[in-house]
Amino acid sequence: MITLDIKKIWYYFTRYIDNFLLAGIFLLMLTGLIVLYSATGGNLTRVISQLINMIVAFVVMWTVANIPLQRIMRLAFPIYVMGIILLVAVALFGEVQNGARRWLNLGFINIQPSELLKIAAPLMMSWYFDKAHITLRWRDYVVAVLILLLPVLLIARQPDLGTALLILISGFYVIFLAGLSWRIIVGLAVAVAVSLPLLWTFGMHDYQRKRVMTMLDPSQDALGAGYHTIQSSIAIGSGGISGKGWLKGTQSQLDFLPEPSTDFIFSVFSEEFGLIGNSLLLSLYLIVIGRCLVITARAPTRFTRLVAGSITLTFFTYVFVNMGMVSGILPVVGIPLPLISYGGTSMVTILLGFGILMSIHTHPKLVKT
Repeated sequence: MITLDIKKIWYYFTRYIDNFLLAGIFLLMLTGLIVLYSATGGNLTRVISQLINMIVAFVVMWTVANIPLQRIMRLAFPIYVMGIILLVAVALFGEVQNGARRWLNLGFINIQPSELLKIAAPLMMSWYFDKAHITLRWRDYVVAVLILLLPVLLIARQPDLGTALLILISGFYVIFLAGLSWRIIVGLAVAVAVSLPLLWTFGMHDYQRKRVMTMLDPSQDALGAGYHTIQSSIAIGSGGISGKGWLKGTQSQLDFLPEPSTDFIFSVFSEEFGLIGNSLLLSLYLIVIGRCLVITARAPTRFTRLVAGSITLTFFTYVFVNMGMVSGILPVVGIPLPLISYGGTSMVTILLGFGILMSIHTHPKLVKT
């Protein structure tokens, strides 16, 4: 007679999973499902669809967490090359939606290859730095910048400036953590500041310039470009201290909020749960980010340290940009709130990153030091 040893099965299932990090991720995902039900007006089909996305993403995270770091390092280059090929395919054969060519129809599924590059670009850069000299030279940084700029420029042409900037930032984190001199960082900051007039005139589309102007003064086009920011600000402010209650937010339930299930889901949450709910949500994010920083600090090699640090800081950036966007302090760039907003590709990408972090944490002895 076959008997099941539950403890042994649980051990083998979770031995490469960081339970502390997993708990924080699970609570954020559960919060996302609760808010999504309200944001979609009680659309159970959409909630079930998101639950399926989460299950798929969890399987990806678990699979990656069980892969030793040597194998992940060997996959860095082919994943990056595959991502670039997919971006080229998008430019040639991609579907146009809302004036942008970002999606690739593979017949059985639509994918957004730019999401893959959020992981592939910093992974490739970390791999290159790990293979470079013990003491990095300026030429190593130049090559890393070229590795980063190729996908950034391809994505910016779609156009998808928001995702391009996020990938650029994630790549910068790798370069910064690799030991880039503060003098160079300050010099680059000055160069960017000086080039802003040229970027404004020649490097940005009309709708992108309009987003910046709307951020500075939403009331100048209250029924047009400024509508999103104004309605979102009303929703956040009307939540008060304790909120209006679940399913009782007027801005979301009466369809005043744009994209309530994706980009502006934080506005829905703020209106229904108020300052107290926001504080708890921020605490959950801080717990997840704090655990990721601990994993980064314990990373044993240059590759693992750069990858873990980039994933952690990029996740923080997603949270900051989305909350800043819906609060009116940043332009509307279409960045979802991680683990809360509806979406399959972004969910898989984020949990893929967490899977890499867990592999770094649970396979230290398998990494050559």
